[in-house]
Amino acid sequence: MAMSNSPLGGSGLHRPLADINVTPLVDVMLVLLIVFMITAPMLATGLKVDLPQAKTSQTINPKDPIVVSVTSDGKVAVGTETMEIPDLMAALLKMTGGDTARIIQIRADKAANYGSIVGVIDQLASNGMVHIALISDAKAPNEHAAVRPKPSGILASQ
Repeated sequence: MAMSNSPLGGSGLHRPLADINVTPLVDVMLVLLIVFMITAPMLATGLKVDLPQAKTSQTINPKDPIVVSVTSDGKVAVGTETMEIPDLMAALLKMTGGDTARIIQIRADKAANYGSIVGVIDQLASNGMVHIALISDAKAPNEHAAVRPKPSGILASQ
């Protein structure tokens, strides 16, 4: 506790200071804030894909999902590790310890080649991993609302 140099009433007693220096506390908190602001975006694993949207999708919560990502240019990745489709099963079996009952989540970009997605699903299913979930964005787009085709022919009106 800090003491002031001014005596009380000339008796020689010193009065304690009640102020706390908060500058070091503020410095530490700002450093922690900056560290968390930098590291938080890095915690999201996987490749960036633009998920398609589905109205009827259901949320699944496995305890520790295995995510296989397929990008729009056909690249396949498990987490952040990019690989070829034939090498996919070796990596998945290594991650699961041979457990083929684990749920595999496939996050495919909506612009991804259909053949790449089917190739991944075929690779999984042919090796006994049949618990496959296709991940979509839960938001329903407004642009896919009921679109009525214009009538054609003689009776067409505008």
